[in-house]
Amino acid sequence: LMANTGRPFSTNFPSALFLREDEISQRISEIEKLSFLNTRSTVRITNLISCLDLTSLNAVDTPEAIDSLLQKAILPLAGNSVKVAAVCVFQPFVAQCVSCLKDLEIDVACVAGGFPSGQMDVVVKCADIERSVALGANEIDVVINRTHPLTENWEALYNEVRAFKKSCGSAHLKVIIATGELQSHALISKTSWICMLAGADFIKTSTGLEKVNATLEAGLLMMTAIREYHILTDCKVGFKPAGGIRNTVQAQQWIQLLKEELGVAWANKTLFRIGASSLLDDLVNTYTKN
Repeated sequence: LMANTGRPFSTNFPSALFLREDEISQRISEIEKLSFLNTRSTVRITNLISCLDLTSLNAVDTPEAIDSLLQKAILPLAGNSVKVAAVCVFQPFVAQCVSCLKDLEIDVACVAGGFPSGQMDVVVKCADIERSVALGANEIDVVINRTHPLTENWEALYNEVRAFKKSCGSAHLKVIIATGELQSHALISKTSWICMLAGADFIKTSTGLEKVNATLEAGLLMMTAIREYHILTDCKVGFKPAGGIRNTVQAQQWIQLLKEELGVAWANKTLFRIGASSLLDDLVNTYTKN
């Protein structure tokens, strides 16, 4: 995957970013009505498993709990060689994951920078990112300070994400915009755009810990921004919904929306991830019923 090098700061938001409310409702209702006759297609299910960021972000995580997460990541489906895309953990467990997963082509993602609130001085956030990368994380899931978009201080948001990008070095930067806290569709669209201008390699809906997590409406707005950014720059930015995606049908809806909005080029682990802790069990159950 080519890293997104970003673009100079600008608040010239493309008009195509802003969808009408009726357009959004209609698109989402079309996706939700799809019957997914192939829901149990084994190829579809293994593809979804291969796009999972298998996540454990609990205050009570222990090395034993993370070990069990790692075993599921390496062999999620008995009798099949499919592996998840990444594990996503807190910083104290990064070294354990790196050591267990070396040579297995499973990425180690670490949440950093004052997760989940993001209310922390940017210098401290960047030190946290640098520490996570030094420990071996090759993906950083970092949350923006929501105060910036809520006050429409776009330059502060741009500068924050730019600083994250620099601190990541060669690691991938996945920026969590916390859509459930952004109050309007226009703010979700603008925030997505500014984060990409600043160099986000992925934009992610949620921490999974907000009152409102990933919604298809927010996903549609973010995918629209990704498409416009690709038209402008020829750079493909990845997309990650997280939080509340617990069953196979929901996961199918997400990948269907992605294929329709961004094309099949996005429908693989390089450009699409689902952040989930319980979804894997449902995907495996659905697969084994075949």
